[in-house]
Amino acid sequence: MSQTLSRGPVTGTAAKANTRRRKPFLLDLYGTAVGKKYVMAITGIMGIGFVVGHMVGNLKVYLGVVEENGELVYDIDHYAHFLRELLMPILPYGYALWILRLGLIAAIVLHLHAAYSLTVLNRKARPVRYQSARDYQVASFASRSMRWTGILVVLFIAWHLADLTWGWLNPDYVYGEVYRNIDASLSRVPVAILYIAANIALGVHLFHGVWSLFQSMGWNNPRFNKWRRAVATGLATVVVVGNVSFPIMTLAGVIEYDETAVTHSAYVGADVAETENP
Repeated sequence: MSQTLSRGPVTGTAAKANTRRRKPFLLDLYGTAVGKKYVMAITGIMGIGFVVGHMVGNLKVYLGVVEENGELVYDIDHYAHFLRELLMPILPYGYALWILRLGLIAAIVLHLHAAYSLTVLNRKARPVRYQSARDYQVASFASRSMRWTGILVVLFIAWHLADLTWGWLNPDYVYGEVYRNIDASLSRVPVAILYIAANIALGVHLFHGVWSLFQSMGWNNPRFNKWRRAVATGLATVVVVGNVSFPIMTLAGVIEYDETAVTHSAYVGADVAETENP
């Protein structure tokens, strides 16, 4: 007569495995290569949005002096003041701008961490390099230099903040006078060259970033590769041309601060202790 016996787990480890708490879904997803690629793509889109918006806003430097509320002011100074007043009076002066800045910083940190983690995973999975062309071979130079252009862009962001936002590296910095500060900074030839070189690196990074984010988001299809390349090339070109124009036009004297041209030189909040440009 047969008898059925039941037994528990062979080891204590097996018993504990069933009681282990699962990670939250988003953290669990981020632990995978697919999740990291999603994070890189989404934070990349946020970065692209900021870069394009920042460049378009800075084009106001070419509008020169305008009349606002009976005062003659540089239009870009008025635009900077508008950014500090976002969501007032719901939020105090400058708070919305700082929320946007902190969100961008968080996106950069996540982007860097995801990129580093993916590099480590790729090296562990395939210690021997690919011997054949990848599907993004059209972007071979940009893809090979992605790591280095990314580092250059991060270092440039730090310089840019210290130069035009906080004024630490700008000897003629005046709070609120964006037009004046741009002229004072970019009229220095070494600084102008730095800005040109950094924006070329940004353009290379953008080109491959835009190209590859379609693949990371699962929007890759041979039928779309032609317009993917057109979008990547067009966006990178517009950003580089727009940003590089500022140091070139400053050195050429097109962007030149004239104190006598304005009757209201700077916007400074009456009860605000903030000390930077946007």
